[in-house]
Amino acid sequence: MSKGRKSDFTLPTLDDLFSTQQERDEAKLDKIRDIPLSEIDDFPDHPFQVRDDEDMIQLVESIRENGVMTPAVLRIKDDGRYEIVAGHRRKRACELAGLDTLRSEIKDLSRDEAVVYMVESNFQRSTILPSEKGFAYKMRMDAMKRQGKRTDLTSSPLATKLGVGRSDIELSEQVGESKDQIRRYIRLTYLIPELLQLVDDGKMKMRPAVELSYLGKDCQQDVFEQIELNQCTPSHAQTIRMRKMHEEHKLTPEAVEAIMSEEKPNQRERMVFNADRMRKLLPKDVTPAKTEDFICDAIEFYCKYGRGRYQGRESKDRNAR
Repeated sequence: MSKGRKSDFTLPTLDDLFSTQQERDEAKLDKIRDIPLSEIDDFPDHPFQVRDDEDMIQLVESIRENGVMTPAVLRIKDDGRYEIVAGHRRKRACELAGLDTLRSEIKDLSRDEAVVYMVESNFQRSTILPSEKGFAYKMRMDAMKRQGKRTDLTSSPLATKLGVGRSDIELSEQVGESKDQIRRYIRLTYLIPELLQLVDDGKMKMRPAVELSYLGKDCQQDVFEQIELNQCTPSHAQTIRMRKMHEEHKLTPEAVEAIMSEEKPNQRERMVFNADRMRKLLPKDVTPAKTEDFICDAIEFYCKYGRGRYQGRESKDRNAR
């Protein structure tokens, strides 16, 4: 093994050494049982939405026919009640299916271990909203900082001590996204709900949203009101200016309005002409460089002298039909 390379080798526990596979399987089954829904609480500040969408309808139908195939994961709280670590959608589906219990596996997890497990399990979803990633990354980063170690409950139980300030690097390695991108997602958690919803809906890009996250809540509200009024979101360049003005204590509601009322390049209407068709109509001595001037002169001449005659001829044609 090369020096400095991390080992994936996991030391077996005493239970693994002195018990059979059948005994271990039976011990695991002892922890799987049907828990009354009334005794199960959601994970605090759970970052992933549970939507009653088409996927939920299919899950409800599956549970009615086959039951819960994959047990949810719960932990026991200090008050004796249960807390969902993984399985919020399954719990909701059981409620919609009219069931009273949720088939669950009980795990002995600390609060921070539960955070890591919860994030890992939900990242298996096919669709994850930017806001969900942001809050999930933030919760997991905070848990890793409190632990001061790397905990990957889906693979090796061994923990590696983190160096100071290395949480973002470790998280980057675990989830496969750059640390800068993780930081951008976390910045989204500082947006007011209205702006964050625009990001989730795909109406505002990540970079402008990140810049707006550095504004105060009142300034963010001013920006959202202007977005509603102008029916457009700010460009990245505009949000950079807003952030700079905010840092200089100059971002007033009037300043936000002035910036948002500017016409952005992507808002300007573009007129597209068929080049071959135009070339057939243009005199041969009109070069491509002079085409725009010629067309503008022709339109101006038409507006001044030809419009009345054209409208009169059009009226005669209608009467003749």
